[in-house]
Amino acid sequence: MILTVTGGKGGVGKSTVAYNLASELRGVVVDGDLAMADLPASRGPDLHDVLAGRATPHEAVRSDGPVTTVPCGRTLAGARAADPTALADALTELDRAYRWVVVDSPAGLRADVGLPLAVADAAILVTAPGAAALADALRVRELARELDAGLCRVVLNRSGPDPTTHAIADRFGAPVVPVPNSEPLAAAQRHGHPVSETAPDAPATAAFEALADAVHSCRSV
Repeated sequence: MILTVTGGKGGVGKSTVAYNLASELRGVVVDGDLAMADLPASRGPDLHDVLAGRATPHEAVRSDGPVTTVPCGRTLAGARAADPTALADALTELDRAYRWVVVDSPAGLRADVGLPLAVADAAILVTAPGAAALADALRVRELARELDAGLCRVVLNRSGPDPTTHAIADRFGAPVVPVPNSEPLAAAQRHGHPVSETAPDAPATAAFEALADAVHSCRSV
C-alpha cells in the first residue's frame, strides 16, 4: 500500500511523521521531496538516481539503519537530472515488494506535490495547531480530493494538552490523531532514530502506535 504523508506548509513535522510511521508499520519510507530532502541521507544510489534512470528503486533502498529508507539526493544537479514523472513507476515497483510504502511528500502546493498523491492508495495529512497551518492544510486536502487520494487520518502535530480534535475532524472529513509537542521526539529525529527506539514510553511513541493502528484500517480506503 502506498501511503503519502503530505502537509500544507513546511515545518509542521511531516517528515517526522513519515519516518516514525514507517518505523511502526515496518515499511519503507521514501523521501519524495526532490528539492528539499529531509530524511536521513546515505551513501549509494538515491531517489534522484532512480528518477534519472541511473539506478532501480530497489538499488536505492537502505535497510541498514533503524528504518528502511529510500533517501533523496541533496544536490541541485541531482534534482535537475531527475524526471519527476518517473516517481509513480518507482513507487509502484516498491509497492510490489513492501506491504507499506510511506512517501514523505513535498510540502505546500508546488507542482510536484500532486505526484505522490496521484499514485497514493491513501494519504495522511499533517498540520500544526493554528489558523494559518490549518488553512494551508485544507488547500492540500482539496488537492488530495481532486486526485482521489483517500484521506486516512489527519495528524495534529505538536498539539498541546487535551487538544480539541472534533472540529478539525469535521473540517477535514477524517479522524484526527494528535501527536504531542515532545522534546524526546525532536531529539530522536535529529539523530535519525524513531522515537519508539530512543523513548519507548514517551507520549509521542504512543501517538505513533495509535496512528499505525488506525492506518491498518485504511487499506480499504
